[in-house]
Amino acid sequence: TPGPFFFGIQTKAPSLSKKGPGVEYKDGMIEAILIINNYGQARLARFYNKPAFAEQKKIIQECFQLLSKRSDRVCNFLEGSSSWGKNVKLIYRHYATLYFVFAVDASESELGVLDLIQVFVEALDKCFENVCELDLIFYADKVNYILDEIVMGGMVLETSLKQILHAVNGNLQAKKATRGRARSQKPHVLKRQ
Repeated sequence: TPGPFFFGIQTKAPSLSKKGPGVEYKDGMIEAILIINNYGQARLARFYNKPAFAEQKKIIQECFQLLSKRSDRVCNFLEGSSSWGKNVKLIYRHYATLYFVFAVDASESELGVLDLIQVFVEALDKCFENVCELDLIFYADKVNYILDEIVMGGMVLETSLKQILHAVNGNLQAKKATRGRARSQKPHVLKRQ
């Protein structure tokens, strides 16, 4: 039977099977998406299994320690870590001063996730015209919106760069139109007589 629809994309309804401490994990999904700079500071951290804040900090630090020690000449996959467990892979790309890290279920395709990272980075680059770390800091809402067009709830929604940019541009146009209407409807302040 067909699964539910998200924004016109048919997806399989995931089964809840694996259990962690107080958390249930879905099969075949993205557990987390992290963007970490070369100093270990998270510029974006999205966890789909909702660990406690202290646990999130620990996971980010461990990811950075693992990734920063690796040469650029080795593969971009890491099998399981103490924070994630054996059934999670870290798949990453290092661009300039940022690590883009996807923590995924062991059943996910490494090359497919690398392609997804590339699409995410290209979408950011198109939206910000040569994206840099400051864009991620000052325009976090726009970065999160772009990511929401690609991944939501740990499931991939869209991989077409054209469709992602169309949705992002449509949202920006709608925001501008809403702001314009709100400004024109503001009552004028009465002056004292």
